[in-house]
Amino acid sequence: MEWAVLGASVATLVLILGVLHRPVGDYLAWALTSRRDLAVERGVYRAIGVDPGREQSWQAYLRSVLLFSLAGVLLLYLLQRAQSVLPFGQGLAGVDPAVAFNTAISFVTNTNWQAYSGESLAHTVQALGLTVQNFVSAATGLAVAVALVRGLAARRSGTIGNFWVDLVRGCFRVLLPLAVLAALALVAGGVVQNLNGFTDITTISGGTQSIPGGPVASQEAIKALGTNGGGFYNANSAHPFENPLGWTNLLQIVLLLLIPFSLPRAFGRIVGDSRQGYAILAAMLVLALASLAALAAFEFAGRGSAPELAGAPMEGKEVRFGLAQSVLYAATTTLTSTGAVNSLHDSYTALGGMMPMLNMLLGEIAPGGVGSGLYGMLIVAILAVFIAGLLVGRTPEYLGKKIGPREMKLASLYILVMPIIVLAGVALSFGVPALRASIVDDSLANTGPHGLSEVLYAFASAANNNGSAFGGLTATTDWLTGALGVAMLLGRFVPIVLVLALAGSFAAQERVPVSAGTLPTHRPLFVGLTVGTGILVTALVFFPVLTLGPLAEGLL
Repeated sequence: MEWAVLGASVATLVLILGVLHRPVGDYLAWALTSRRDLAVERGVYRAIGVDPGREQSWQAYLRSVLLFSLAGVLLLYLLQRAQSVLPFGQGLAGVDPAVAFNTAISFVTNTNWQAYSGESLAHTVQALGLTVQNFVSAATGLAVAVALVRGLAARRSGTIGNFWVDLVRGCFRVLLPLAVLAALALVAGGVVQNLNGFTDITTISGGTQSIPGGPVASQEAIKALGTNGGGFYNANSAHPFENPLGWTNLLQIVLLLLIPFSLPRAFGRIVGDSRQGYAILAAMLVLALASLAALAAFEFAGRGSAPELAGAPMEGKEVRFGLAQSVLYAATTTLTSTGAVNSLHDSYTALGGMMPMLNMLLGEIAPGGVGSGLYGMLIVAILAVFIAGLLVGRTPEYLGKKIGPREMKLASLYILVMPIIVLAGVALSFGVPALRASIVDDSLANTGPHGLSEVLYAFASAANNNGSAFGGLTATTDWLTGALGVAMLLGRFVPIVLVLALAGSFAAQERVPVSAGTLPTHRPLFVGLTVGTGILVTALVFFPVLTLGPLAEGLL
């Protein structure tokens, strides 16, 4: 029964995304490369003092990204600290400095890790702080992706575009109009959208409960569309005010996948060969469907005495929509670098819980976050082309650009950054006696392999800018608040540095003509090489720690 429900849901998703893939992809390509500016965009450029016709080198582009992101961190931190004196403050006190620091980094890096309780932030902070960062952090990822694509498409150019133009266009042409439509649909489905404070009600059992209102639908729309994650309420997308109905649940999944699965089409259009985009899309689809099938198989089998007696492992699942919808949502959010959840991943079976973790450890490239998924998959594709070149003894090329020592160093460093952050964070947490005592005494609800899985999941989520939590882990200690904040910063901006440097390196090259030794990068062989490379790199790096965590627990 569950397989049938999952199959029908996947078929519906494939149909919807298949219909939208071409028009949305073509629109993205136009929106990000058009030579004409809209009137509202020209007004923004005048206000911030930007010349939209001035192209930037990769170094200037990078400086703009970093300065803008730093300003976002400072502004969001100050908003949280001052929320008690802001309009619509609801009588809430200012946020603790450590939590405010962690949250500011979280939303600016498109992670949306919630060290705070969802209802503890005032409406002004939610709307002017979190929602705004949901837009601009997603637009930043989109800008970096299109900068890399420009580098691949350019012919001996010293520039890769203008960050401020890409940012403004990503917000005004892509995210804002789509988010307005999505918010209206969510409001029609029953998602809350108001400026009410807390309402005290009497429950069925005779107790009292305080229920907050707020601008929920507007935040939910961009949370999903921008693959941001997080949630207005602490229960996230399991809360009926955020996700009331079966079709709103499906709509949120569509929004999560819409831009990431449409970007390969835009990539193909910008480089002048749509077949290249379809090859990247095919690699993403293979990885996504394989991951979903494995997660479903582990969860539907329900290994363990209690799940088998109950008929299914339903603890922590979304009982309104069923086990299949919990599995589909969990796979989608961890494949797209989105921290939203409608079930508790900590309650999954040992091997089932490993799959969302693996989705993140794979680099979230199937299809990944807005922008970050595309540039992550392109890095894997470049690595696959290099490996193929070694096999035949020729200098590798991708889209007419040679992959030399500089390009391979940058791509290799990109691949290594995330594993170093994750494994270093886990090693320090358990290897330093004082930190281990803090983890064991204050953070872990479970010891043994499952406790290791909880910490591994937290650092994987932070370093990959996902933001979902395994659950069962108290992450508000001084160590985890600081360490996860640093992991989010490094996991976001070090790869961006490397991607933009790679974009500049490609842009400076002239295209070389196709020869008999050039690997065709639009055929099934290339798709298989790319998929295999992504899996192989992840397996080599993370298999040892997985054997100590979810794999060990699954064998108990």
